[in-house]
Amino acid sequence: MQERINFLVEKLNHYNTQYYQNDSSEISDFEFDKLLEELKKLEDENPQFKLPNSPTLRVGGDITSDFQTVVHRYPMLSLSNTYNETELLEFDERIRKTVDNPVYVCELKFDGVAISLRYENGIFTQGVTRGDGTQGDDVTSNVRTIRDIPLQIKDKNEIPQDFELRGEVYLSKTQFEVLNQEIVEKAKEKGIEEEKIPDLLLKNPRNAASGAVKMKSSKEMAKRKLSCFVYDAYGTPFDSHTSILEHLEKWNFAVSPFHKKAYGIGEVLDFIKEWEEKRFTLPYETDGVVIKINDLDQREELGFTSKSPRWAIAYKYKAQEAQSKLKSVVFQVGRTGAVTPVANLTAVQLSGTTVKRATLHNEGEIKRLDLHEGDTVFVEKSGEIIPKVTRVVTELREKGAKPIVFIENCPECQTKLVRQEGEAAYYCPNENGCPPQILAKIQHFIHRKAMNIEGIGSKTVELFLKEKLIKDLADLYELDKDKILALPNFKEKSVENIFKGVKESKKQPFKYVLFALGIRHVGASIAEILADEFSSIDNLQKATEEEIANVFGIGQRIAQSIKAYFDEPKNIEIIERLKKAGLQFEQAEKKAVITDGILSGKTFVVSGTFQNFEREELKEKIKTLGGKISSSVSKKLDFLLAGDKAGSSKIEKAEKAGVAVISESDFLKMI
Repeated sequence: MQERINFLVEKLNHYNTQYYQNDSSEISDFEFDKLLEELKKLEDENPQFKLPNSPTLRVGGDITSDFQTVVHRYPMLSLSNTYNETELLEFDERIRKTVDNPVYVCELKFDGVAISLRYENGIFTQGVTRGDGTQGDDVTSNVRTIRDIPLQIKDKNEIPQDFELRGEVYLSKTQFEVLNQEIVEKAKEKGIEEEKIPDLLLKNPRNAASGAVKMKSSKEMAKRKLSCFVYDAYGTPFDSHTSILEHLEKWNFAVSPFHKKAYGIGEVLDFIKEWEEKRFTLPYETDGVVIKINDLDQREELGFTSKSPRWAIAYKYKAQEAQSKLKSVVFQVGRTGAVTPVANLTAVQLSGTTVKRATLHNEGEIKRLDLHEGDTVFVEKSGEIIPKVTRVVTELREKGAKPIVFIENCPECQTKLVRQEGEAAYYCPNENGCPPQILAKIQHFIHRKAMNIEGIGSKTVELFLKEKLIKDLADLYELDKDKILALPNFKEKSVENIFKGVKESKKQPFKYVLFALGIRHVGASIAEILADEFSSIDNLQKATEEEIANVFGIGQRIAQSIKAYFDEPKNIEIIERLKKAGLQFEQAEKKAVITDGILSGKTFVVSGTFQNFEREELKEKIKTLGGKISSSVSKKLDFLLAGDKAGSSKIEKAEKAGVAVISESDFLKMI
C-alpha cells in the first residue's frame, strides 16, 4: 500500500511540475483526476502513509481556527521606495562609497503578498506571511494549494538541507476577472439586486490575494488559484543573486523571466524606462522595479538599516496621467448635501480604461488649478482608481476663456448653498426637500453596511420615488405590496424578497441603524462610538452638544451636526415611525468597559493596511485590551497606529501635534 502511495505521489507531482512550470501536459485532465482520486482514497484508508509532499494537499482541507505566529529566521524587511531618478542616482552614489563598479539586478516589482517558504531535505515544510518583518503567520496549509510552488525539490544532491525562499503570491488579471464573474453569477442566483452586486466584488488582484492567503479554509483558498513568483533564497551556498535565480528555475520554481543584470545605474534607468508602459501588457499587476546588488558578499558589507537593506531599493512608477480637454463642469449633490464639482472631459485612455470624467473636489481645488472653460488639462488615476484633474496647461488656454466659478445655489433645488467654518465643501441644507439628497439617503439606508435590506437596490429606490411609493426612509417599512406588483417587471417572488429583506433589516443592531440614518459626519466608526457611549437614540437626543463633543473621537463639529439633525422636526418624525416599525434604537447590551487592560487610558487612530489584522479586527483588539478608538487625529490622542499606505495627512497632523506614530511591529511589542 505504501509503495503504491509513494508511486502515485511521485507521478502526480511530476505531472504537476510539467504542467505548471514547463507548460507540458503529459496526460489528460481526466487521467490525472482518476490518479488523484485513487491517491486520496488510499491516503484516507491509510493515513499513516500520507506524505508531506502529497498532491492531495493542493486542494485544501479543513477550516483553521487560527494562525500560529512564527518568528522569521531571516527578517523580511521592507525596501526603501523612490519615485524619481534623482534618488536612484543618490542610492548609486551611496553604494559606490563601499562598492567599486557595482553590478545590479533589476526585477519587476509584483503587486501581491510577500511570503516566506521553508524547505527541509527538499520538502516544503512551512509558509509564513511577512507580518511585521520579524514574525508572521503560519499559513502552510494555504500555501500548499498554490500549484506553482513545488512541494518537493528533486535535486537532493544540490540543495541545502534546510533553507528559505522569498516570494510574492499574486492573482493573475484573468483569474481576478473569473472570480468576480463567479461572484456576479452566484449573486444573481440568490436574487441579489444588480445594483448591490458591485459591493460584493473583489476590489483588485492584490487585495484578493492578500485575503485568500489568510483564509481560514485552505479548500476555499485553493479555489482562488493563486500563483507565486519566487525571487530570493536564504541559507544557500550561492554567491550572487543571478545564481540564486538560475538554481530556482532549475528546481522548477516559478521565476519571473523579466529580470536583468545591469552594469551601472545607466542600465538600471534603461530597464525602468523600458517597462514603464510595457508592464501593462503583462498578465499580472506590477507597480515598479526592484534594484538589488548582485554580489551577496557586497550585500553583507553594505548591511541594513533598522527597516530596510542598504543594498536594495524599489522604484515605484508614478500614477499614469494623460492630457485631455475640459468640455464642461457639472455640480453633483451628495447624500449629505455636499456639492462636488466634476469635470467632463474628452475621452482619454488611462491605465487601461477610458476616462471621460474626473473629480475637481471643491471650490478651493478649482481656484488652485485656476481652471478656465475649455482648458487643456492633465488627468491621472489617484491610486490608479479615481480619476482627478492634476494640472492645467495654461499655455494652450484659448484667449478670452472664462474662469470656472463655483455655483451659489443648489443645482437641484436652488436652495442657497452654505459652507461651515473650517470646511472645504459647500452643501445644500435642504436635506428633506432636495431630490438627490432624498434618493441618496434612502440608497445609503438600504446599503449592506447599514440596514442591509436585500431585495431592494439603488434602481428600485429610484423607481419607488418616481412612482411616489416612498418619499422618506420610514416609508420602506410601510410599502404597499399591491402597488409594487402593479409596477412593470415586479413578480410575486421579487416582491416577496423585498418584504423579507425589509423584515430582516429590523434585526440590525443600533450602531448600524444610527449609521443608516445618514446624519452628517456620522460614519460607521462614529456611529459605533456613539452607540457604545449613549446606548440608545433617546439618550443621544437628550445629550447636550457639550456632552456629545466631550466623547473621545467626536468633537465639536460632529456634535453640532448631531444636534442640528435632532432639531429638524422631520427627522424626529422619521425616527418615531422607524421605532414603531420595530428597528433597534437601543444597544442590545452595554459593552463591558475594561478598566484594567494593558491599553487602558490609551487612545488610538488606526490608519492604513496591516499584515496581521484587518483594520476592524485591530480596532476590536485595542478595545478588548482597554484602549479607545478615535476617528481623527488631535492633541488628545496617544497613538497613531500607521500601517501600509496610512494617510499621509494623518501622519503629518500627528507629528505636528506631538502624537506618537507607531507601526504594527511597535503595537505588537506594546501588547
